[in-house]
Amino acid sequence: MRHISDRRAMVSHLAVFLVLIFCGGGVGSRAEQLPEKIPLFTVGDDPAFRMYHIPGVVVTAKGTALAWCEARKHAAGVSDWDDIHILLRRSVDDGKTWSTPSSVASVEGNKTKHPLAARIKSVDPESVTYNNPVLIADRDGRVHMLFCLEYMRVFYQSSSDEGAHWTAPVEITAACEGFRKQYDWRVIATGPNHGIQLANGRLVVPVWLSTGEGGNAHHPSVTATIVSDDGGATWSAGDIAVPNTTEWVDPNEAAVAELSNGAVMLNVRSESKAHRRIVTVSPDGARHWTAPRFDDALLEPICMAGLTRYQHDGTSLLLFSNPDNLERAGGKAVPGQSRDRRNLTVKISYDDGKTWPAGRVLESGPSGYSDIGVTKSGTILCVYVAGPNIRLARFTLDWLERQ
Repeated sequence: MRHISDRRAMVSHLAVFLVLIFCGGGVGSRAEQLPEKIPLFTVGDDPAFRMYHIPGVVVTAKGTALAWCEARKHAAGVSDWDDIHILLRRSVDDGKTWSTPSSVASVEGNKTKHPLAARIKSVDPESVTYNNPVLIADRDGRVHMLFCLEYMRVFYQSSSDEGAHWTAPVEITAACEGFRKQYDWRVIATGPNHGIQLANGRLVVPVWLSTGEGGNAHHPSVTATIVSDDGGATWSAGDIAVPNTTEWVDPNEAAVAELSNGAVMLNVRSESKAHRRIVTVSPDGARHWTAPRFDDALLEPICMAGLTRYQHDGTSLLLFSNPDNLERAGGKAVPGQSRDRRNLTVKISYDDGKTWPAGRVLESGPSGYSDIGVTKSGTILCVYVAGPNIRLARFTLDWLERQ
């Protein structure tokens, strides 16, 4: 009788184990929390566009998720000076479903092609390039948006209805003239990626500038910020944060985050031989940047990255996303290793970016530019380039922290 009782107990325990697996508890909960991947901008959905690039994401004060990108008329190879539109999609259900894409940048009047672009053979001189959109979610409920026209004019507009409608764009290029005394630029680009609002209300947008002498008229380059202290009404230039030197080669496309002490971190792409992201910190997001340093934990495949603060349910930390594709050898990049954009990885810092001890691969295949945001429920949204398309991944902090 005892053997029969033991067998019944074993069967009972097995049944409980199976219920845990199939109902999402215990051992099986990990499978339940795998990232959900949603196509956001896909070639073929609109015959006018052959490539989607430069994605971004923010979540408004009311909880609406906004995702955007550049929609390009041609596939890769025509360059950043293509016929480009800026498209936006909205989600009111935590990023599960999304509105139809809408075009959100249009400037009236003359739109002269940049003289530098006119010298590039593949560029259609009649095309119009809207580029480098940057959105900021304001705590007062508004959404601020900056974008560029032909990499030489900068515009500002805003929305008071969750990105459904936008004010007429106002040119703010004059704000960038403040850089002239430090750097005589001919090409300028906001972001790309999202900007931030500091605890004191200041709006901060990373920018990169170039004299346009090098390849694609985007090199050499330096990185800086522009800021607004009156809710986007006026903007001013800060100091050059990362100059172009033999050590810090062509810094550009910076991501930005406010640290727990109120300081502002720029995390910067470059073409430096160190193959690492460049980091610099300012007390106010505009001036007095610290000496740039390479972050050995963050590999650099020459690609835009995402950076945001995760602040939910008493937890505050930083999230970072980029293609972590270089082979490691004793913690160093292997000389000559390909910088193909793949193996998109999201990492966590618990100490304001000093270390990045945790993280997971989100997309092992081809994957490039990315941005990252957090919904009101704590769901993490990562938008990223996958080939000519843009996807969105939804996942939890719990999934990200599991090794």
